Amino acid sequence: MTFSIKAAQELEIPFVVFRTISACGSLCNAHLHSLLDKGIIPLKDESYLRNGYLDTVVNWIPGLKNFRLWDFPSSIRKTDPNDLMLNFFLGENDTAYKASAIILNTFDELEPDALNALSSMFPPIYTIGPLNLLVNQIPQNNLTNSLTFAWGLANSKKPFLWVIRPYLVDGGSEILSSEFVNEIKDRGLIVSWCPQEQVLSHPSIGGFLTHCGWNSMLESFSAGVPIICWPFFSDQPTNCRFACTELGIGMEIDTNVKRDSVEKMVNELIEGKKGKEMLQKVMEWKKKAEDATCPHGSSYMNLDKLVKEVLLK
Repeated sequence: MTFSIKAAQELEIPFVVFRTISACGSLCNAHLHSLLDKGIIPLKDESYLRNGYLDTVVNWIPGLKNFRLWDFPSSIRKTDPNDLMLNFFLGENDTAYKASAIILNTFDELEPDALNALSSMFPPIYTIGPLNLLVNQIPQNNLTNSLTFAWGLANSKKPFLWVIRPYLVDGGSEILSSEFVNEIKDRGLIVSWCPQEQVLSHPSIGGFLTHCGWNSMLESFSAGVPIICWPFFSDQPTNCRFACTELGIGMEIDTNVKRDSVEKMVNELIEGKKGKEMLQKVMEWKKKAEDATCPHGSSYMNLDKLVKEVLLK
């Protein structure tokens, strides 16, 4: 909501940008102008989405190692230079340079390379995440191709909780056949909503199938839960790549998803060798996230510094 900088300037109050995506995703967006200047985007035509062009490695951006164009947020997959979302992010970047500070929902140890690169480009950056853990340190007053996936889950024979938002799937859970419902009646629960953080923190949860929104990612490894990634748009491909390649806590499902691949991946996650390795790594990141948000941790101290250095300045 950086349009509000005009009000902040008029009232002479601090203007702080809160980026809800990762430092890695923010760094990708910060170089959109460079991609434009080099003629890499916009794409020449729709065929560039299919001819392997997006497999091109971009190795000249500090903080991003062996990043393919495919790993960038989906705003680059445009053919129209006047595309609304592409120009929105370009404008957001331009405004961020004028901010008093930038807040990121991450922590120093998680994304050091991206944070170092961003710090050389933008105003002071304060990493205060994961926010879902940090809030536990604050005194609490008033804070208070789906069918294919369905059969993949059923065939894995593993118990599961599946949230199907009614407005995301035509027909909601009613599209599922009676045969499927009978198959999973003793081990599957389908709902339209759940308190995600509370569910992920439950000891019975062995894995999380997610589209890789940054908040979901943080909540998952904050709870020590490895993930299966199925990214679609925005910063989801970037977060997926980060989880699978950099952190080692995720596995990516192919875009052209098949029920047998879902079944195989669920079983590997829960009881396979790779799943056990991912669990070990995600537990390590859980400990690091907890350390960052506890009193005297980096994120806890950064929140204190943000208040003193920016908001009360």
